[in-house]
Amino acid sequence: MQFMLLFSRQGKLRLQKWYVPLSDKEKKKITRELVQTVLARKPKMCSFLEWRDLKIVYKRYASLYFCCAIEDQDNELITLEIIHRYVELLDKYFGSVCELDIIFNFEKAYFILDEFLLGGEAQETSKKNVLKAIEQADLLQEVRYFNVPVN
Repeated sequence: MQFMLLFSRQGKLRLQKWYVPLSDKEKKKITRELVQTVLARKPKMCSFLEWRDLKIVYKRYASLYFCCAIEDQDNELITLEIIHRYVELLDKYFGSVCELDIIFNFEKAYFILDEFLLGGEAQETSKKNVLKAIEQADLLQEVRYFNVPVN
C-alpha cells in the first residue's frame, strides 16, 4: 500500500498515512485530486479505479471514505478487506465509530492503524490481538498519566 486517506463526504481530510516518501506539495496535490475523483463517482460505481500508475481502492462507511492506493499488481479485494478490518477495529474500540471519533481522537485512530499496518502491509490479522495491544497501551498511558507505580 502506498497510502491511506480518510475523508468526509464534504471532502475534509480526517486522516492520512503515507508509506512512500513524497513532498508535502505532492501529498496535497494527490489528496486534492483523489478526493475530487472519489467524491464525483456515483454510489453504484465500482470501488476500484486506475489512477496514474496506481490502483485506488475505496469504501464509504457512513460519512467517511476510506481510500487506499496500491501497486498495479496488488490485489484489490485484499485491500478492501484491510479497509474493512480497520473499520471493524475502530468500531470495536470506539463502539460504533463516527467521524467525530476520528476528529477528536485522531491520535488513537493513527495508533490503531499503526498496530494493524506496518509499512503499508498488514502486520497483524487478528482483531483480538490488535485490540489487546491497544488495551495494553491505554493501560500503560493511564499508569503514566496518574503516576501509579507499575508492579
